[in-house]
Amino acid sequence: MYTIPALVTGAIAFLFFREHMDNENNRRNFLITKDLQKEAFPIRLQAYERMSLFLERISPTKLLTRVHPISSNKEDYENLLIATIEQEFEHNLSQQIYVSDQCWSIIMAAKNATIQLVRKASMNEKTDTANKLREVVLTELMDKNAPSNAALSFIKQEVSELW
Repeated sequence: MYTIPALVTGAIAFLFFREHMDNENNRRNFLITKDLQKEAFPIRLQAYERMSLFLERISPTKLLTRVHPISSNKEDYENLLIATIEQEFEHNLSQQIYVSDQCWSIIMAAKNATIQLVRKASMNEKTDTANKLREVVLTELMDKNAPSNAALSFIKQEVSELW
């Protein structure tokens, strides 16, 4: 008879103690996560900034302005443009750790679409020199937006959701 109240009291004390420990662990985990996010947030923003810069640099109009042909051979200029895009991409490859998977996929698609735009312009039968390649690419962009613009819009949207 005397043991029943002691067992009930012990069980209640055990449940309260377990609940208290769970709450303490959750609080500790929350504080650790909050501190990590505080430290990681500027790094994530910097990654989005770098990817925005990458997209701006591979935008065909800016790329063609920055990278001039070294000869009149269109194949050499095509290869130079593609190598420049790939080099820019490799320089920013580590940023994929800090951006979302969907964002990274869109950035990759923009890079590949830009390369395809240059290749398609090079295959055009009107294109016979490097300067003509530049004209064809720019003319192609008169009708539609550059692939990097859509990716840049997505980055802006994703960063606005971080706040």
